[in-house]
Amino acid sequence: MRIGIAGITGRVGRLLVEEVQAAGAVLAGGTTRTPDRAEGLPAACPLFADMSALAEVCDVVIDFTHADTVVANAQALAAKKVAWVLGTTGLSAQQNTAVLKAAEHVAVVHAANFSPGVTLVQRLARMMGQALPPDAYDAEIVEMHHRQKVDAPSGTALAIGRAVALGRGVALEDVRESGRDGHTGPRREGAIGFAALRGGQIAGEHDVLFTSADEQITLSHRAFDRRIFATGAVRAALWVKGREAGLYSMEDVLGLPPL
Repeated sequence: MRIGIAGITGRVGRLLVEEVQAAGAVLAGGTTRTPDRAEGLPAACPLFADMSALAEVCDVVIDFTHADTVVANAQALAAKKVAWVLGTTGLSAQQNTAVLKAAEHVAVVHAANFSPGVTLVQRLARMMGQALPPDAYDAEIVEMHHRQKVDAPSGTALAIGRAVALGRGVALEDVRESGRDGHTGPRREGAIGFAALRGGQIAGEHDVLFTSADEQITLSHRAFDRRIFATGAVRAALWVKGREAGLYSMEDVLGLPPL
């Protein structure tokens, strides 16, 4: 099993190197924009300037790079028939379309978060969204991450919000409320609210709250180490090899039955 890593010299990329080796797979190489920061990588690990070159030597590529690289990466992997484990979030409509087009030719596992725990939180959030009526239960999602994180709400928070919206039979874009400030007026019935906090070096914290006049139910997840994301991504890479072309999720990787 030959696994390539996009952005191999980054913080998550280095964790992926360790997890690929721990899983007994072959580290086929990686892409990087900063080859001068390759110190500490295995001596035999080749570095490539672009995805097309990396795809030549891989069965699957794990990609946690920037959204700006998604279209080019999608085209390169589809052309080379190489499976893709994609953890990049904050994609535009054009970038999402590129992922869907790639999935017509290769197996793609796309997830906002590769933690098994977060996968289960999303599933439970969908079930709660379906079971708890929006006119009685207000849904709010609170997340906190390290000070370097540049996007808010997090991709994981939005994925949880989409799960709630799916359970309610609505589109998240139609009911989302983020960053309330000043005189906002009363809370809109059926809204799904988001609050984002930043500080320190927190790997990721997410709380999903359903609150009625009489009770509150909270789903919580705490990531103690970014390694959980790398471990989950490598698990997805080992699972996806040999799968038919299509778009898969971490629920598929975990073997969960469809809701």
